[in-house]
Amino acid sequence: MSELPLIVPELVVLDQNLGAHKNDVITQLSGVVAAAGRADSADGLASDALAREGQSPTGQPGGIGIPHCRSAHVKTTSLGFARLAEPVDFGAKDGPADLIFLIAAADGEGKEHLKLLSKLARAMARKTFLSSLREAQTAEEVVAIVEEVLAPKQTQTSNDAAASAGNAGSGSSGATAAGATAAGAAGAGAAGAGTGAGEGGAKRRLVAVTSCPTGIAHTYMAAEALEQKAQEMGHELVVETQGSSGGTNLTQEQIDSADAVVFAVGVGVRDRERFAGKPGVEAGVNVGVSDPEGLINRALAAADDPNGHRIAGGAGSGAGAGESSGSSEGQSWGRRIQQALMTGVSYMIPFVAAGGLLIALGFAMGGAERVAEVAPDVVAQNTLFNLPADGGLMLYLGAVFFTIGGLAMNFLVPALSGYIAYALAGRPGIAPGFVGGAIAVAVGAGFIGGLVTGLVAGLIAMWIASIKVPRWLAGLMPVVIIPLVTTTLVGLLMYLLLGKPLASLMTWLQDGLNSMTGTSAILLGVILGLMMCFDLGGPVNKAAYLFATAGLAQGTDAAMSIMATVMATGMVPPLAMALSTTVRGKLYSEAERENGRTAWLLGASFISEGAIPFAAADPLRVIPSMMAGGAVTGALTMALNVTLNAPHGGIFVVPAMGNPWGFLIALVAGVLVSALIVTLLKTQRQKSLMAAAQREAQTENAPRAASVNA
Repeated sequence: MSELPLIVPELVVLDQNLGAHKNDVITQLSGVVAAAGRADSADGLASDALAREGQSPTGQPGGIGIPHCRSAHVKTTSLGFARLAEPVDFGAKDGPADLIFLIAAADGEGKEHLKLLSKLARAMARKTFLSSLREAQTAEEVVAIVEEVLAPKQTQTSNDAAASAGNAGSGSSGATAAGATAAGAAGAGAAGAGTGAGEGGAKRRLVAVTSCPTGIAHTYMAAEALEQKAQEMGHELVVETQGSSGGTNLTQEQIDSADAVVFAVGVGVRDRERFAGKPGVEAGVNVGVSDPEGLINRALAAADDPNGHRIAGGAGSGAGAGESSGSSEGQSWGRRIQQALMTGVSYMIPFVAAGGLLIALGFAMGGAERVAEVAPDVVAQNTLFNLPADGGLMLYLGAVFFTIGGLAMNFLVPALSGYIAYALAGRPGIAPGFVGGAIAVAVGAGFIGGLVTGLVAGLIAMWIASIKVPRWLAGLMPVVIIPLVTTTLVGLLMYLLLGKPLASLMTWLQDGLNSMTGTSAILLGVILGLMMCFDLGGPVNKAAYLFATAGLAQGTDAAMSIMATVMATGMVPPLAMALSTTVRGKLYSEAERENGRTAWLLGASFISEGAIPFAAADPLRVIPSMMAGGAVTGALTMALNVTLNAPHGGIFVVPAMGNPWGFLIALVAGVLVSALIVTLLKTQRQKSLMAAAQREAQTENAPRAASVNA
C-alpha cells in the first residue's frame, strides 16, 4: 500500500461551482485527483467513476454525494472532496448534494485503505461530521476533520493513545473493526450488544448485517446509521459489515441472544443459516441509510408478533450482486422477479457457451451434417486406438466434442430454472429448480417451462421458509424440508397441470419461428437488434440473448438465424464506438480513446459491455446511435439467411456460420451506421459547447469594453 494519506489539501475544493450536472462535478473532481499526482489520467478516472454512477445513483440523505470506483488509472487510493457553491442532484430523495466525496480506489491495492474508507463512510452518517465540514474555513481544516475520523486522537501521548485503543477494543466486541474506530463515542456505545439486559426491560438487543455490491461506502454508512439510531432509541445493536474492508463476524452467541435481526443488504447475506428462525426485517442497504429507525422498529415488531417475519436460512450465501434474498423488503415484486430471471440467465450462459462452442468445434472437425448423425455410434464404438475407418481422427474428435457439447447443452433449461429459484429462495430453491427444469425438458416445455418452474419453485420455497417453526426445526428447513416439499409440489404441478399447456405453447412458438420468412423475419431481426443494443448487457439485452440460445437446442434453421442475428447485433456497439474514437479521436477524451482501443477486441469477441463506458457518460447520444446500427445489422442478417449454431465467440466462430460473408456484410453495415450517427451527434455537441463558450466570453468582455469606451 502507498504511504500517501487518503486526503491532502490539494484534493479539497471549497465553495466553487463545478457544473450543473453530477457528471460535470465528477469530471472536475477527477481532474483535481489527477492534478495532485494521484491518478495518471483524469479522463480515465472520470470515465470509470461515471460508469459506476451509471449503475445506480450515489446521492445519500443529508446533502452528500459519494461517487466512487476502482480504477486502473488511480496510483494510490485517494479521497477528493468538494463543497459546492451550488448543490447538484446526485439522486438522493431529499434533494441535491453540496458535500461531494470522490472515492478513487486503486486496483489491486490491499485492504488497509479500504478500512480507512469504511471509517469515512460510517462518519458520513453522522450529522456532526457533516456540519463540521460545512463550517470549515480552509482546505487544511477539512483535511484535519477527515483525518480525525480516519485516525482519531493521533496527537495524544502514546499512553493516552494506548488507553483509548483499549477502550475502543473492549467496546466493540462483535462489531466490525472499522466501525468501532470511526463511530467514536456513538459507535462504542452502540457496539456493546450482548453485555447485558437494559434497565427496566426497555433495552432490546439486536444484530444487523449490512452490505452493498461494491462494499466501499453504503455498507458502512448503513452500519453507522443503524448503530447511532439504536443508541438514541436506548437499544443495543451489533453490526456485521460484509464489505470490501472486511470486519468481525457476529458470534453465534450474539445472534442467539438477540431479540431481532436487521438485514440492510444489496447482495446476498453470507452464511445466512446462522440467523435461521430469528425474527427480523430484510431491506435494501439504502433503507438502512435513510430509515434506520423504521428498520429497527419493524424488526422489534416482528419479535413481538408470534406471526411476524422470520429469517429463512440458506438464502444468498455467497450470492453476487443483484441476487436478492428471499424476503427482501424495499423492492417491488417486479424488480425481484426481474433480478431472479437475470440471475438464472447469468448462471445459464456458461453452460450454453461451453456446450455451443464445443458443438461448433465438433461440426468444424467432423462435418456439420455428418457428425450429428454418427456421433453416438462413433463415441460408443471407437477410441483413439481404434479410429473410424471412414473419417479417422478428425471424425472421432469431432464426434467427441459434439457429444460433450450436447451434454452441456442439456443443462441449459435445468440451470436456468435452478438459479432462478436460487435467486428467489437461496440454496433451498436450487434442487427444486433443477428438478423442475429437467421435468420441463422431459415434457417438451423447453425454456418457457424452465422459466415457469424456476419462478414456481422459488416462490414456493420462499413461502415455506416464511412459516414459523420451532427453533429446533429451523436448522432442518433449508437442508431437508424446503427442498423436499418444494420439489414434490413443483413436480406434481408440472405433470398434472402445467406441463402439457406449456409444451403446446413451446410447439406453437417453434412452428411460428420456423414459418418466418421474408418481411416477418426481417422485422424480427430489427426487433432483436434494438433489444441487443438498448442496454448493452442489461435485462433487455439478456432477454434477447436467452431467446436465441434457448432455441439452439431445437436445431432448426429459424433458431440458428436468430442466434446469428443476436450475435451480430451484440457486436455492433463496441465496434462502432471503437471506430468512432479512431476516426474522430478529438471528440473523445484520452480515457475514451483508450476504451475505444479495447472495444475493438471486446466487440470482435461479442462482448456488448465494451460500449458501456461510452453509454454511461453520454447515454442520449450513444444509445440511440447503437440501436440504429443494431436494427440495420439485424435486418440484414435475417435477409441474408445467416445461420449460426454457436452461442458465443463473435468473429472467431464465423467459419462455423451459414453464409459467413452475409454475416460480415451485415455487421460492417451496422457498425458504419452507428459510428456515423454517434460521430455526427458528438460533433454537433462539441460545436454547441464551443458556441456557448464564445457567447459567455463575449458576455464577460462586454462590460469591460463599455468601461474602456467610457
